[in-house]
Amino acid sequence: MKTLLLAAGFFASAAPSAALLADEENTIAVFSGASASVVYVTNVAIGQSMYMDEFAIPQGAGSGFVWDKEGHIITNFHVVQGGDAFLVTLKDQTQLEAKLVGADQNKDIAVLKISKGLDKLKPIKIGSSDMLRVGQKTLAIGNPFGLDHTLTTGIISALGREVVGIGGVTIRDMIQTDAAINPGNSGGPLLDSSGDLIGMNTMIYSRSGSSAGIGFAVPVSFIKRIVPQLIAYGQVIRPGIGVTILTAEQKYYLIGDQEGVVINQVSRGGPAAKAGLRGLQRLPGGRVVLGDILVGVGEHEVKDFDDLYNALDRHKVGDTVDISVLRDGKVLRRPITLIGVQ
Repeated sequence: MKTLLLAAGFFASAAPSAALLADEENTIAVFSGASASVVYVTNVAIGQSMYMDEFAIPQGAGSGFVWDKEGHIITNFHVVQGGDAFLVTLKDQTQLEAKLVGADQNKDIAVLKISKGLDKLKPIKIGSSDMLRVGQKTLAIGNPFGLDHTLTTGIISALGREVVGIGGVTIRDMIQTDAAINPGNSGGPLLDSSGDLIGMNTMIYSRSGSSAGIGFAVPVSFIKRIVPQLIAYGQVIRPGIGVTILTAEQKYYLIGDQEGVVINQVSRGGPAAKAGLRGLQRLPGGRVVLGDILVGVGEHEVKDFDDLYNALDRHKVGDTVDISVLRDGKVLRRPITLIGVQ
């Protein structure tokens, strides 16, 4: 009986397997080509004992991907937030220490850098998110629950989603996918069927904390714009017009529920000052006279700070944009050349 079982096992293994479908072949090829570019990121806090000995305290973990051969690793800001040290684990299980180069909390993007093992790095293929279509195939590679290099597939469920990020600012133009995204996937790549990076898996909508088929990815167009700045300067230089604005609470106290953003002060010699924009005027006795209310940037309506932030963020430093302000009940448009602000 034992011999017969062994023989049956032999014949079963020798039987030809069913031919793979074209879509399966594509999935296998994408994973084979991209998985070596995906890393496991561990966030570590450094503690100190009563004898002044330092020890590592794991804070959390997530995913990331190799950006270039110089050792830059891209992940989410919330993956590295609060960490004192970072470990990057490659596909072959090589563990390398990494340093934080820079981060953009508002877009939830961070750049790490490793200085050793550079010969083992395989940069990910950078794609485009400009021509994506709902229904096209997506593939996510990451480390959900610490299960490294897990592949899930799905489609683009929607485009242009607005999601409030960790910085409290609405991230617009997010990619929604039904590829399973779970804790630990954050910072990993979202790929198209060519194996090109189209986004970075960032968050999920779930009542249970695990995948419910609603995941969101930061589009690669944001990543391509922000990462070079983080590498060069350690921070993002964003376009601005040279004004400060009131907070939502301050604005409500002054003008109630009226839409727009109230200019507080105009920087002397800045582009807004040169265009004649006005801030608040503070008179003796504490009386405040309203100046200009920002209501538009180019063709984009501005109702609140989120609108202003995202409208300006569509442009780059040096662009000239029409800024619309409400003054004494009339809308004025002024062309302003954007400057860099931190």
